Amino acid sequence: MRIGVMIGPEKGDSGRKLDRMLRDIEWAESAGLDTAWIPQIPTDFDALTAVAAMGLRTGRIELGTAVVPLQAQHPIALARQALSVHAAAGGRLALGVGPSHHWIVRDMLGLPYDRPAAYTRDYLEVLDAALRGPGRVDVENDTFTVHNPLDLGPVAPLPVLIAALGPVMLRIAGEHADGTVLWMADEKAVSDHVVPKITKAAADAGRPAPRIVAGLPVCLCAPGEVDEAKARANRILGEAEVSPNYQRLLEQGSARDIGDLCIAGDEEAIVAGLRRYADAGATDLSVRLLPIGDTRDELVASKRRTRQMIADIAEALR
Repeated sequence: MRIGVMIGPEKGDSGRKLDRMLRDIEWAESAGLDTAWIPQIPTDFDALTAVAAMGLRTGRIELGTAVVPLQAQHPIALARQALSVHAAAGGRLALGVGPSHHWIVRDMLGLPYDRPAAYTRDYLEVLDAALRGPGRVDVENDTFTVHNPLDLGPVAPLPVLIAALGPVMLRIAGEHADGTVLWMADEKAVSDHVVPKITKAAADAGRPAPRIVAGLPVCLCAPGEVDEAKARANRILGEAEVSPNYQRLLEQGSARDIGDLCIAGDEEAIVAGLRRYADAGATDLSVRLLPIGDTRDELVASKRRTRQMIADIAEALR
């Protein structure tokens, strides 16, 4: 199992955000972690731009996006950007993409959100052809009519992972991509819902076993602080729970909210929690460091303790 961390924009202006992300990725590589996952927050820093910058500051760690919304750009434009970033990162990009949610695509961007699964399938047909370049991309389907020459090709294999939550999207991910990037999936949802559906789809399509990237908040704390950590997870990460897509995924497991998904406690409790995901079939862990505290200094210290613990236990979890 690969062990990784989420690295994304936090508070501050654009310059400070980038500086913080670069310092975090340098730490993640020096700590020996396998991957870093950069979220694409609708209101904030561009994830692929961040990956390009991180690629120039590192030499080994895999850099993934989690995830780029498909509707925001044409598949040829995304392929061109991804291939460019992949080259800048020395062939270390894992391209996480997805159809996003109605409150982002329709309400924020003013774009249609009709039949997102069908749109994703059609989009992937174009994207896959473009990522196999260089060469002419000729694809006609229900959504796209593309006849586009492209002089770029991948400098190394470029995995594409889909944010797949429901049965139809999991089938599409298994048939047309290299795996899935998850959020709001507990270990029961992973083992009983995600793994069987995406694995069968990949096998039926003659594709290799898919990667299953489980994203979850983690907080190293005293046993008496676990409730505080879960409450903070609900407070700062609970916005996504309003999405019907995430609500349906929660119904596949035992968790009611992001606080229930939070793995908090001492090192022993966290190791046990992460191992449950490995036993459920997750191939990758994407840890969202969740600090607790009343002051900025306390939050910084809490984050550093948690991330160092992740680095310390990573080898035992692999």
